[in-house]
Amino acid sequence: MGKNYRYYVLIMLTITSMFNIADRLIMSILLEDIKAEFVLTDTQLGLLAGLAFALFYALMGLPIARLADKYNRKNILAASLVFWSAMTAVCGLATGFVSLFFARLGVGVGEAGGSPSSYSIIADYFRPSERARAMGIYVIGAVLGTGGGLIVGGLLGEWLGWRLTFMLLGAPGILLGILLYFTVKEPQRGRFDSGSEADKQATDIKATLRSLLRNKVYVRASVSYAMLTMIGYSMAIWLAPIMLRNFDVSLGKVGLYLGLTYIVGGVPGPLLGGYLTDFLVKRDARWRAWIPAICSVGSVTSLWFCLSADTLLTFLGFFSIGYACFMIPQGAAMTMLQSWVGPGERALATSLALLVNSLIGLALGPFLIGMLSDALADEYGSQSLNYALLIVCVVAAVIAAACYFWTSRAMVPGPEVDDSYADEVESEAAKA
Repeated sequence: MGKNYRYYVLIMLTITSMFNIADRLIMSILLEDIKAEFVLTDTQLGLLAGLAFALFYALMGLPIARLADKYNRKNILAASLVFWSAMTAVCGLATGFVSLFFARLGVGVGEAGGSPSSYSIIADYFRPSERARAMGIYVIGAVLGTGGGLIVGGLLGEWLGWRLTFMLLGAPGILLGILLYFTVKEPQRGRFDSGSEADKQATDIKATLRSLLRNKVYVRASVSYAMLTMIGYSMAIWLAPIMLRNFDVSLGKVGLYLGLTYIVGGVPGPLLGGYLTDFLVKRDARWRAWIPAICSVGSVTSLWFCLSADTLLTFLGFFSIGYACFMIPQGAAMTMLQSWVGPGERALATSLALLVNSLIGLALGPFLIGMLSDALADEYGSQSLNYALLIVCVVAAVIAAACYFWTSRAMVPGPEVDDSYADEVESEAAKA
């Protein structure tokens, strides 16, 4: 497998991530229409957007990740992509809160096989010193999925209604899953990691879990990342409804404006953050934790001004800055969950971290915002959602920063990366 081919694989995984996030978050732009048709509260919307997806996404992640640590990751990823895309289309057939809740559960089941398999594949296509940059490119898929999903979802929602929007957005993922299955090759597991072959293979699940739970950097980084992600999911789910409630703007324009803002603010962030992280960790590995700590506080500072804005342009301007700041540490945060565990632990480690991430960041965050918005509605009216989002994100940012500094205390000071083994691997591959 040549160097050019690994970038083809990375592009395919990035596109898969784009569909993953688009299908996960498309509901945000459609929430107001769904609320009107089914006569729902903000608390119920929070359950649909967060818990309904996160519950089985978290629970199914561990067994699927275990399969990915032992069997063909590419096949698992392709099957997962086809399934979650089909369940996205099924959301359009919902007849009420309960049926839509269970359709969202199905999307969560499918997407549980996405990220763990992708992270593990990337780690076996790119050497340790390149992983933050590779993850930074991979994260762009999430940005494009969020922004593109909002743009397409907003326009289709306005033209065709929310039901047909779900159906039309589910179909392309099925085709992508088939293409991925036939064109992506499964890499050798742990090819860039030094150590014996036995060290690179998955062991008994109990032994793996014990190993992960004793890993201080991994445990602390998982909790930290969950709090950081709560900020991102909260913004992604609730900003579109906030725009519709606070500004005189159509559904299509909300999707277009907010989607473009996600792309403008989000694309430079992970690229800059990936290169910055790879540069700084050569001096001190603890920058992998320090960068997310600093950026989490910076992102909510800009969000504060965004939610206080009187005009739509000011709202979007401050949000683009805040989102760029939020995206800078994503590569660093994700590579911490890969570089501090063994090759045979990676998919399970990612899935366990995503379980914590989903239950805290995705299930709890949007639900708390919905509850808080309903509680503040009598006093603040249409602004109640603004205050609810800001309160939850500020608290999450403070906890995330504290947790990342706590994580850095478990890390050994000094340079992190030694590529000597990776050089040997690539040298042998070139000779072959």
